[in-house]
Amino acid sequence: MAQTLSGPTGTTSGRKVTGVRVPTLEYPSPNQEDNGRQRCLIVFVPGNPGLIGYYTPFLSTLRELLDEAESRKGSTKSFHLYGQNLLGFCDADHSPPFSSSTPPFTLEDQINHFSARLPELSTLSLASGAAVPFDHILVMGHSVGAYIAVEVFHRHHLLLAQPPSPSTAPSLNLKTGILLFPAISHIARSPNGRILDRLRASPFFNQWAHHIGRALVTPIPRVCLEWICQVVLRQSHHASVATAEFLASRDGIWQALHLGKDEMVSITENRWSEDLWEHRGPREGNEADKFFFYFGTGDRWVDEGSRDEFIAARREASGGGGVKVVMDEGGISHAFCIREYPLFSCKAVGEFG
Repeated sequence: MAQTLSGPTGTTSGRKVTGVRVPTLEYPSPNQEDNGRQRCLIVFVPGNPGLIGYYTPFLSTLRELLDEAESRKGSTKSFHLYGQNLLGFCDADHSPPFSSSTPPFTLEDQINHFSARLPELSTLSLASGAAVPFDHILVMGHSVGAYIAVEVFHRHHLLLAQPPSPSTAPSLNLKTGILLFPAISHIARSPNGRILDRLRASPFFNQWAHHIGRALVTPIPRVCLEWICQVVLRQSHHASVATAEFLASRDGIWQALHLGKDEMVSITENRWSEDLWEHRGPREGNEADKFFFYFGTGDRWVDEGSRDEFIAARREASGGGGVKVVMDEGGISHAFCIREYPLFSCKAVGEFG
């Protein structure tokens, strides 16, 4: 496993981003040099707060399970795991600091960033120095990260529908979307969403919430923040470290609140076309579903009415088409990455096809 800071240089919503440095986690396959295998890239998109550190045990456990799968006789694939922060949760990934003239990143900014990152991640550098493209790309998203993942597929789908031109970038082989506790429609109608949406409507909250949050945590040493998260909030060690990092950062609280408020107005009615959910071209007999949705029960960030409508629509469309939907029956929480990551890694690994 390698933990690095990486990312493209560019601008987002008029913000000057000079040498974007986004924290990442990367778990290469032990079989990546084997040219007889199909090479698959799994890109993980976190929820909000968008720190990849919350998912370290989940992804490392997933890596161990994938290693076991790759070692079995007859295995024909290798899997490369990659995950990164959402923008704005690391003070090093943006310049200048957030202000009224350079506000935090929006949901659209996050979607654009991941859409731009995928082509950059689509090749693997071998020990020989050769760069080979991944045969398949899978995008896994949690919560709002699931919405970002579907939007990445949607925009790629629209691009493929356009007539080819010399300026068109080479097509990515986006294979599968793995969507965990997905917040993909009417998030403001969910139990927690209704609370945040009411706060969003308050001028005082909009102007002062992030300042108050920073004022409350700034005097507290980071080691004390970790203790509070672990002992008082009963978070696991890795989650308390990630939460303390988030709270102690200069702009993290503002980014989380800003993105959360934007989610309330941006994640509403599903606007994706029916053919997005289907595989392009004929489907092979053993080919995995294009999208795998894992919904929780009692998820306070998901509106159950909108969820049930979505599930019914998918089941009515060609008998389910390229979509598989699973409802959790084991009481795994929306924030599975904090405590239930070993069990959930086992559930997720079977969907990579």
